[in-house]
Amino acid sequence: MARLVAMQRQTQPSLSLLPSSLSDFNGTRLHSQVQCKRRVWQTKGALQVSASSSKNILIMGGTRFIGVFLSRLLVKEGHQVTLFTRGKAPITQQLPGESDQDYAEFSSKVLHLKGDRKDFEFVKTSLAAKGFDVVYDINGREAVEVEPILDALPKLEQFIYCSSAGVYLKSDLLPHSEKDAVDPKSRHKGKLETESLLESKGVNWTSIRPVYIYGPLNYNPVEEWFFHRLKAGRPIPIPNSGIQITQLGHVKDLAEAFVEVLGNDKASQQVFNISGEKYVTFDGLARACAKAAGFPEPDIVHYNPKEFDFGKKKAFPFRDQHFFASIDKARHVLGWEPEFDLVEGLADSYNLDFGRGTYRKEADFSTDDLILGKSLVLQA
Repeated sequence: MARLVAMQRQTQPSLSLLPSSLSDFNGTRLHSQVQCKRRVWQTKGALQVSASSSKNILIMGGTRFIGVFLSRLLVKEGHQVTLFTRGKAPITQQLPGESDQDYAEFSSKVLHLKGDRKDFEFVKTSLAAKGFDVVYDINGREAVEVEPILDALPKLEQFIYCSSAGVYLKSDLLPHSEKDAVDPKSRHKGKLETESLLESKGVNWTSIRPVYIYGPLNYNPVEEWFFHRLKAGRPIPIPNSGIQITQLGHVKDLAEAFVEVLGNDKASQQVFNISGEKYVTFDGLARACAKAAGFPEPDIVHYNPKEFDFGKKKAFPFRDQHFFASIDKARHVLGWEPEFDLVEGLADSYNLDFGRGTYRKEADFSTDDLILGKSLVLQA
């Protein structure tokens, strides 16, 4: 005899913290009008960079997702940008909706330094020879990978680090603020140790802690996980009640925040949470993805993950808990504001990526089939 029914199809609305625009959204695809009503994704007017303030900037990483959008903003602002990568991926790629002229102009200005950041001697010698003013570390995971950079650049003006809100200690008191306790045993402990290293070295550093990032070119199956199932007309399996609250931030808003801290005295030796303004439930996110992409209302199936053995496969792209952070500090100190609300941001992602037939991973419904198969047995 089964314990409490493991599956329940959603029969009534559950708590949702979606922005009001979702309820007003008529379900049609937003296509290009989402971008047109914005400022064609220009940097904020408050950040005026003149030729005299142009910086020689190194981005560790930069050929996919966050770095792609950040590097474009920095080049547009007149900075000299060098990407440090292993050279296994194309150094530049034309973005959906980007004109040939804009792409050619960007490609002609960005530089590339090929190497492995774990080859510490190469890092020291190559960076010392270039003498960069600012370093953006997008893909650093361990403090040991950062120390050679600091050693190579004793006159570095600023080190800007991409950390993670995953460093916070799990708590019943939310949203997380930058003053909250951190978890030295988290899977992001390397990022915590990097922040500690930067502070101990006395450099001018800034750390950005995103929550979940989404948007075009996302290599993590966040919105893509939902889009695959919506496109296939399949139910959306969501663990437990579906009213777990989480938070997503658009990659273009994150890139803007990275630019806001550049040369900003208020950002010196500071940590900032960066994400979207609103929080959303898991069920609400499934509905938001459907509305943003023009799909029908999704069929949501809830299940108890403890009743399944998925092996090494991940059945759901989010941690099964409430997880969201306050962005008040970034707003008040930096004057930064997220441009995208959730539905518009998901539409931007869908229309410029998945909706064009491009995605990072093929659909894998094997865990879904386990969940749905058990559902049918219990219902029978």
